[in-house]
Amino acid sequence: MKSFVRVLAATLAVLTAGAAAAAGYPERPIRVLVPFPAGSATDQLARMVSADMQKVLGQPMVVENRPGAQGIIAVGTLTDAKRDGYTLMISANTAIAANASLFKNLPYDPRKDFTPIAGLGANLLVLMVRKDFPADNAREFIDHVRKHPGKLTAGFGSSSSQVSLAMLKSEAGLDVLAVPYKGIPDAVVDVLGGTLDFTFVDAANAIAQAKGGKLKAIAITSQSESPLTPGWQPLAETLPGFDITAWFALVGPAGLPVEVVDRLTHVAHDVLAQPALNQRMIDNGIAPAYQDPVTLKRFIDVEIDKWADLVKKAGIEPQ
Repeated sequence: MKSFVRVLAATLAVLTAGAAAAAGYPERPIRVLVPFPAGSATDQLARMVSADMQKVLGQPMVVENRPGAQGIIAVGTLTDAKRDGYTLMISANTAIAANASLFKNLPYDPRKDFTPIAGLGANLLVLMVRKDFPADNAREFIDHVRKHPGKLTAGFGSSSSQVSLAMLKSEAGLDVLAVPYKGIPDAVVDVLGGTLDFTFVDAANAIAQAKGGKLKAIAITSQSESPLTPGWQPLAETLPGFDITAWFALVGPAGLPVEVVDRLTHVAHDVLAQPALNQRMIDNGIAPAYQDPVTLKRFIDVEIDKWADLVKKAGIEPQ
């Protein structure tokens, strides 16, 4: 009996200490991991949201890019971190949902190894080519690629771009060489330099490249026209049913204290409700879309199954 009492007392002491620490959260800078390179849509969103959240939290939120292996490197850093709220991750659907179907032996479980904190937003992808590419719309693009089987190259740097490319190849019957990159910005550089012929670009980068006049948009991956990219043709008009949308969320390692999650999700909700941040996100091709932790958890479960279907439909063999 005395042994039981001692164990119970020790357990209560740990819980009480954890609650006390969470009550003063945050007391030092917070590290925010991003699984993609600087300049990616995820990176841009992370920096915008972190900058506004830190004003409310009273501590810096330091964005740290950990690209590579479709987000597995960043997730490894996150899951190895202490469950105290000082290491978080802002990721697209790649690491949180799609990787479960893209890898045979994924070293983490996206249903169990994350604490959902807040859904942040969504965007689409854009099929882009150099401005001198001999096509101005999806039909012309497909016809041109079909006339040059095995001679064109395309890059991908996320699950969304990988699945978009694989689905385009499958549904349009295209023979192109697919090249993996650490992130979409790296693929964009090689399209600009002529190493690649085309790539799928997140709307944030696509809008900037189109304005700069060095790349042109052929089509978007959403089912219908989007206010984020007015006037750009959906691929679904040429390939019925083509519909791929990316999304972003703030998560922590499994087991974060409830008080920490509550603090972070309420701050995320408040900053995402600000018109100024909303407009900055929209200007960068990202539609604001807050989700609370419960809703986000359910959404992730659905998205894991959805991306499994997309990967299968695209004919991608897990690595």
